[in-house]
Parts: sequence; C-alpha cells; structure tokens
Amino acid sequence: MVKRVGIVDSDLCVGCQCCVLACSRRKGEIGLGKSAILVRSVGGMERGHVIIVCRACKDPPCAIVCPEEALRPRRGGGIIFNPEKCIGCGHCVEACPFGAINWDEKSLKPIVCTYCGYCTEYCPYGVLRLEEVRS
Repeated sequence: MVKRVGIVDSDLCVGCQCCVLACSRRKGEIGLGKSAILVRSVGGMERGHVIIVCRACKDPPCAIVCPEEALRPRRGGGIIFNPEKCIGCGHCVEACPFGAINWDEKSLKPIVCTYCGYCTEYCPYGVLRLEEVRS
C-alpha cells in the first residue's frame, strides 16, 4: 500500500497555515514559500479555505508532460520526483489540474508532495490525514 495526504473535512480548516509551515520546515526552510501543500482563503472565515495538495492521480498529468522523466508515476498513484533529471521547464506546474505543484524560484524546480504525512501531524483541527491508497 502507498500513502497520500487526504483531506478529511475542509470545512474544519481555519487557515492557520500550520500544515504549510510544517512542510516547509521539514525541508529545512522557514516560511510558506517552499511547501508542497497550500491553504488558500475563499473569502475568509465566512467562506472557508481550500487545501491544495497532490491528489496522487493514477495517471498523473504532471509526469506525462515531463520531457526528462524527472517526475515518474508512483505505483498506486502519485509521483516520484528526481531533481537531477529536472530541466526546470515548468510543464508539470501547468499540467496539474489541482494546482498542487508549486515552483521554487531559487532552484527553478517544482516542489512536490512526497506523501510523508508530516503536515498532517501539525494540523490542530484534524483537517488532514495520511491515508493508504490501494494500488
């Protein structure tokens, strides 16, 4: 079984960004810019928030458009990223239908979810969970 980050109930999200900060911190960064998960407001507390994270597609469009196979489909859904193969074309960002691939302006490479679940441990409202996906 492979894992992915799942959204339990986005209505519980208050936009605290703890998951975003945790993801960045896991990578040794401070701030929101290097995270593979994003939280966006759709109108403040009244309208709620949208959590943007890789959905672990069975046939990931981001991997299909990668000319160097830097993004490979992962068994069970999702992708595996090899930064050494990446040429920084950005096609993967454009191809993701969910907007779940972020761009690192410094390295000129994508920021992708590794399905580690670290972000889920820091969500104080139980919005996220690490779930198993059947292959």
